[in-house]
Amino acid sequence: MSRQRLGQHFLHDLGWRKRILATLPLAANQTWVEIGPGHGEMTQLLVGEGRRVIAIETDQRLAEGLGAARDTDPAKWLGLEIVTADVLATNVGDLAAATIHVYGSLPYYIASPILHHLFRWAARIASISIVIQLEVAERIAAHPGVRDYGYLSALCQFYAQPKIALRIPPGAFRPPPKVKSALVGMTLPGAQANLNMAGEANEKHFLEFVQTCFSQKRKTLRNNLLPIATDKKIHEALAATALRPDARAEQLTLAQFAALFAQLAK
Repeated sequence: MSRQRLGQHFLHDLGWRKRILATLPLAANQTWVEIGPGHGEMTQLLVGEGRRVIAIETDQRLAEGLGAARDTDPAKWLGLEIVTADVLATNVGDLAAATIHVYGSLPYYIASPILHHLFRWAARIASISIVIQLEVAERIAAHPGVRDYGYLSALCQFYAQPKIALRIPPGAFRPPPKVKSALVGMTLPGAQANLNMAGEANEKHFLEFVQTCFSQKRKTLRNNLLPIATDKKIHEALAATALRPDARAEQLTLAQFAALFAQLAK
């Protein structure tokens, strides 16, 4: 796959790399998983202080180049391990026994699938810090009642507490992307910890339910939920959870989604 198709834009600006580093929850002796290390632009700042850095790179040429740099000056790259693989085909939970932190400058076209993949190991992850397209970052961090609030917002906020830490201009990258970027910092866990979702299967059904609620954003919850419940049951569930008959998914908090989910499951 070509570099352009891989969506590779490298953070060449040292000033911006240091600003990103300053936002990360760094401490000695941590384990970090870096997605898409490229030439090691951020990797060389993550290593050190006893940290273990597991860099997952799908581009074999880049992985080999990073390996050559490490072998040439092993003291500079102490703690670095390189995994040549597609992160979506990688069992992140098998990479380390310890709690991990994740950093990545993600290809814009695949940011959402990577987050879905990472959340499979949410119980093992302390933080996720990702550089992504600003538009996607705004959707992740959006709150109920805001236009950008949707299923991706709810998913990320179920597992984590996201916030936009930095807005990054195209000029910070080589080649510069055609869009603005942002660093999103996520601390785990998110709302999941307080929603009493017992078991992985129940969480899966709940998130499928939330996705159904957002299936057509312009429609009301009643219309979106008709494929899974009768109109009478939906009306009763909305009333029992103090929601208006014309309520829309974009207005609901995760706690309200959970209450509605529980009512419809009765």
